[in-house]
Amino acid sequence: MSVHLGTVPEITRPGVGLVLVTTWRVGTPERQRATVDAITRAWRSREWPDVGLLSYSVYTGNDGKTLRHYSQWRDRAAYDAFFRTFRDERNAEIDAAVPGIERVGLCSYQLYRSGALAGAETRVPGCVVLVEVEFEGPDAERQKGWVDAVFEALGTDPDTPPGGISAHFHLSTDGTRVLNYAAWESEQAHIDALDAPGNGVGSATEQWGRVRSYPGVKGSTVTRYTPAISLSAG
Repeated sequence: MSVHLGTVPEITRPGVGLVLVTTWRVGTPERQRATVDAITRAWRSREWPDVGLLSYSVYTGNDGKTLRHYSQWRDRAAYDAFFRTFRDERNAEIDAAVPGIERVGLCSYQLYRSGALAGAETRVPGCVVLVEVEFEGPDAERQKGWVDAVFEALGTDPDTPPGGISAHFHLSTDGTRVLNYAAWESEQAHIDALDAPGNGVGSATEQWGRVRSYPGVKGSTVTRYTPAISLSAG
C-alpha cells in the first residue's frame, strides 16, 4: 500500500485499540524542520507497513526544540510487529539525515471520550494542546472519573472560550495518566484563553472546582504543538 500524506489524523477513527505517544528532542527549529522532512522521505519512499498501523502523525513543539509523535494502532500486537520488522530501517535513515535525535517518553493510551464544539468539522486546527495529567498510582476508575468530571464542567460552563475546536481524552494503559488532545484554531487562541480572568481554561463554577481539586491528581503539564504531517495508508 502507498502512503497518504495529510496534516492531522482522524482521532475518533474506528478500529483503533492503542495509541502511542512519544517525544523526540531535536534542539532547534531548524532541526525540527529537517527531522519532519526526513520522516516524510523515510515513510513515503516505502510501502505502508500492513501490520495494523492506522496512522502516524508528527507535531512540532512550539518550544522550538521537540517533536511529538501520535500513532494509532489496531492493538499492541500490531505495534510489536512493526517494531520487529519496520522500525529500525526508518529510524536509521532519519538519524543519518539528522544525527543526535533523543527519543523519550513512549506512553500507551486508549481513547476514552471525545467532545467537539459546533462547527468543529469545518474548522482547521492550527494548534494542538496536549494536557497531561498524572495521578498518584494506577487506578482506571479514577482516570475515568476525572475525565467524566471534566465533561460535566464543560457541559455546564457558561462561558466557553473562543478558538477551541475539540478535546479527546485518552487513558494510559497503566492507569496512571490522562492525555487530553485538544485542537485549537491557533496558538494565540489558547494563550488568550489561559490569560482570561479566572483560573485558566474553564469558568469559576462548582463543576470546574471539583476538577481542579480532584482527589489523587499528582500534577499536570500543558504543551502546545503545530501539526506537521499525518501519514496513513494511501
